[in-house]
Amino acid sequence: MSLNLILMGLPGAGKGTQAQFIVDKYHVPHISTGDMFRDAISNSTPLGVKAKSFTDKGDLVPDEVTNGIVKERLAQDDTKPGFLLDGYPRTLEQADALSQMTKDLDKPLTAVINIDVDPKLLTERLSGRFICKNCGATYHKLYHMPKVPGTCDVCGGHEFYQREDDKPEAVKNRLKVNVKMNTPLIAYYKDRNLLFNVDGSKDIDEVWQNVDKILSTL
Repeated sequence: MSLNLILMGLPGAGKGTQAQFIVDKYHVPHISTGDMFRDAISNSTPLGVKAKSFTDKGDLVPDEVTNGIVKERLAQDDTKPGFLLDGYPRTLEQADALSQMTKDLDKPLTAVINIDVDPKLLTERLSGRFICKNCGATYHKLYHMPKVPGTCDVCGGHEFYQREDDKPEAVKNRLKVNVKMNTPLIAYYKDRNLLFNVDGSKDIDEVWQNVDKILSTL
């Protein structure tokens, strides 16, 4: 039986790491929205050309084009053993469209894995990063401090800075937008008995054990 999955989670929840573990063990392609768009545009598929006409102007690609690109990707041969969708769907309309296309392709969804982490913890995770001004080495307040406080391990520099994106206020806003987007989707898949929540606050290996436990029983 094929393993047709969606992976959900807020920024910083560790989705990328878990996606890699899933791909390595279950040999399904990891399909992210960004990769799909890039492939369709670089291969100049009709939908790719259409998408490019919007992205070139800095406009959001409309749902009908996005849905078409996803359907084309899911129809490819490498999805026979299954697929792992990441970054799609983002809206209830897209979720409905996905439901229809998986029906058309006879590839019904098996499960939706949601890596669940409290936004407060994610704010700490995401806003802890700081960078050496001199050489660009990256540190983290929780996970990777310089060996000698205030001195870069790599170049001995003493000046550090934080990217605007990593500042707590920016991180909180980003999470707020994502919570707003994810909440209806989580309810949508829960109603359809497809949702599995995994506690993403645990360490990486424990999170993976819990994800693997779910996948191996499907």
